[in-house]
This record gives sequence, structure tokens and C-alpha cells, in this order.
Amino acid sequence: MKIVQPFGDSEAKSRRELAIYFLPNLFTSGNLFCGFYSVIASLHGDFERAAVAIFVAGIFDFMDGRIARLTKAYSRFGEEYDSLADLVSFGAAPAVMMYLWALKPFGRIGWLAAFLFLACGALRLARFNVQSQVVEKRHFQGLPIPIAASITATIVLFFLEYLQEGVKNHFVLSLTLSLAFLMVSNIRYRSFKDFDLKNTRSFGYLVIAVVTIIVLATRPALTLLVVLGFYALSGIIDHIFHHKKYSQPQHQSETDENEEEEKNNYEGKN
Repeated sequence: MKIVQPFGDSEAKSRRELAIYFLPNLFTSGNLFCGFYSVIASLHGDFERAAVAIFVAGIFDFMDGRIARLTKAYSRFGEEYDSLADLVSFGAAPAVMMYLWALKPFGRIGWLAAFLFLACGALRLARFNVQSQVVEKRHFQGLPIPIAASITATIVLFFLEYLQEGVKNHFVLSLTLSLAFLMVSNIRYRSFKDFDLKNTRSFGYLVIAVVTIIVLATRPALTLLVVLGFYALSGIIDHIFHHKKYSQPQHQSETDENEEEEKNNYEGKN
């Protein structure tokens, strides 16, 4: 009689990584669909729908990861599929939207700026995949590509609602370049993965969430611009203060060493 041995831990892990789970990948497909729809809308000149589609893609992107963790349906296939969908929805879609909406008058500089946004987004995703197992979970390295794409979509909605079209081009060019470099920078951004929904102080967070939803419903473009802009600036501000914090002790120690050396030289002469 042949005895069937149970799978070892390594073989079972390999099977899980190669598995294709339906529910999280369904949300990833929704993410990819919204990114493609955003490109089509931009090509037809409907930039409002293109921007909204990027936000909906962000919701799908948020949900697929959470569902994969809650259902323990994580796989290597899902991770790669998610990265490809993100590159379309948060790399190609906003790059095409920004080029057709504001960067086209710049000619070669315009489409090169759009390509730089796409390329830096791809590099950001590749770096995240490589470092996902070795970098601390509390922070992202570089501005996350969904946030960068959401900022571009917010700018489009904000200009369409509040500002004149004629003043947008140079600002959008600068913004596109800045977001591209922030994505591949070493600036750390909070990931909020350590946020505990079961915390006893969750009532206060609930009140803040309700107020945010009310303000968002009243002035969506303005609220999103403030929230996303604050997040993008928070990493830069934290990086500046973090750099000063660690540079000052080093400078102080060098000063103390120089004073000690001068004191020893003076005592040696006497």
C-alpha cells in the first residue's frame, strides 16, 4: 500500500504563492479596468471622468490588498498582477491625462515630463516589490504611486471647478516633475499599516472620519487637495527635521572634539 506523505511547509508555501485567488484578483481587475477607462476618457477629452476613474481605481487597489490579508488569499501571482494594474491605473492613466490636459502645448518637454512620471512610477513599484520583505512596514520609501496619481486627478478636478484653464500649464508641468522625483526619492511616508482599528480610542477616529466625509461631500476637490497635499508635504517636512535631528549631534561632537584637542595642545605648551 502506498503511503501519501503530507506536503511539507516549503511545498505548501510554494503552492500558496502560485495560487490564483478569485476575490482579491477580481478587485485588482476592477483597478485595471478603471485605469484603462481613464485613458479612454482622456483621449476623448473628458478629463473629469478620467480623474474620477483614477480615484475609483484607488479604491479597488485599497480593497484588494485588504481582502487578500483578511481572507489569507495572498499569492505571488496577485502581487505581480496588482503591480501591473497599478502601473496602468496610477502610471499610464495620469500621465496620459496630464499630457492631453495641460502638457501638450509644451511639445517635446510636455510628453517627456509625462513619460518621466510614468517611468518613475514604474521604478517606484519595482523598488517596493524588491524591498517589501526587508523595509519596515510603518513607512513607505518614496511617495506611493497611488497618492501621486490621486494628486494629479485632484488637480484636474480642482482646476475644472475653481480656476481658469489658462493658468494651469506651467504649474502642472512643475507638479508632474515634482511628483515624479518624489516617487523615486528616499523620503519616508507613513503607511498607516500599524493603525489599529480595534483601539479603544477608535471613537475619536470615527468622529474625525465622519467630519471628513461631510466636508468631502461638500467640497470634494478642495478637501482632497488639502488632504493629499498635506500628506505629500508631510514626508518632506519630516525628512528635513529628521536630517537636522541627526546632523546636529554629529556637529556638536565634532565641536567638542576640536575644543578638547585645543585644550590639550594648550596644556602641553604650558
